[in-house]
Amino acid sequence: MRTWQRGYRKAMVATAIGSVAVLAAACSSSSSSSSTTTLPTTVIPTQSTNAALAATVPSAVKSKGSLTIALDATYAPDEFIAPDGSTIVGMDADLSTAISQVLGLKPKLVNATFDTIIPGVQSGKYAMGASSFTDTIARQKVVDFVDYFTSGEGFYVKTGSPLAFNGLTSLCGHSVAVESGTTEQGDAQTQAKACTKDSKGAVTVLSFGNQSQANLAVSSGRAQVGFADSQVAGYIVATSNGVFQNSGTAFTVAPYGLALPKGNGMTAPVQSAVNFLIGNGVYGQILKKWGVESGAITSSVINGATS
Repeated sequence: MRTWQRGYRKAMVATAIGSVAVLAAACSSSSSSSSTTTLPTTVIPTQSTNAALAATVPSAVKSKGSLTIALDATYAPDEFIAPDGSTIVGMDADLSTAISQVLGLKPKLVNATFDTIIPGVQSGKYAMGASSFTDTIARQKVVDFVDYFTSGEGFYVKTGSPLAFNGLTSLCGHSVAVESGTTEQGDAQTQAKACTKDSKGAVTVLSFGNQSQANLAVSSGRAQVGFADSQVAGYIVATSNGVFQNSGTAFTVAPYGLALPKGNGMTAPVQSAVNFLIGNGVYGQILKKWGVESGAITSSVINGATS
């Protein structure tokens, strides 16, 4: 993206951190070991089937009557487990449900480990991956993306930490906790090589199976800093009951995409459904419900990543 666009969107996502923090602080509390989150009370209306869009769904998918959608439900406010211990909730859960309904399909949300979702989409185990995937050129080689959001990356530390992190170069000489398979893991590993090459201090990248484990590494002192998508980092801080604090501002803004199998004909219907939900206002309602409006887009594109 061009420099002016990147700077503009960076400011938008930096604002999103604050928006999420306000929402979460108002409706939830947690300790370092457990969460007692109270969910937002906003009810997203059930969507009626759009006959024209439903007609574009391939017969092989339509005959199943449902859409199996994989999410790693450890990444609030995008996708996480509700207080009932089983229901997947969050921005991606609400959006996936609405997309399915518009296309005349029953949504089947499945909790899966993040780094298994794209392989699962490739193999046909999942019809769609909706788990805050950053749309990248590398990932486009194996799946197609319907872009629906923009997000940056952000750092968080244990409250009272004397260390300040702002941008990737600040990781030099420190240990960082990330979730396996994420863009943050890749960026941290790339930066680690750069820090070593420039003799600026080694980076210890600690990778974990889910975001909750990465958070624990930071709260326990095993890692000096946590690294996640910017609105997620903001939510982690806001729901930590003072355990964590944000460090620095959002950076490296990029699109989120819904991951779909290549060549099965579902990319265009899902893109049309997202644009329909943008147009009828439900998309905006979903983002507002979860406090992430600043990452909103005005039109969905397919495979919009440029890097």
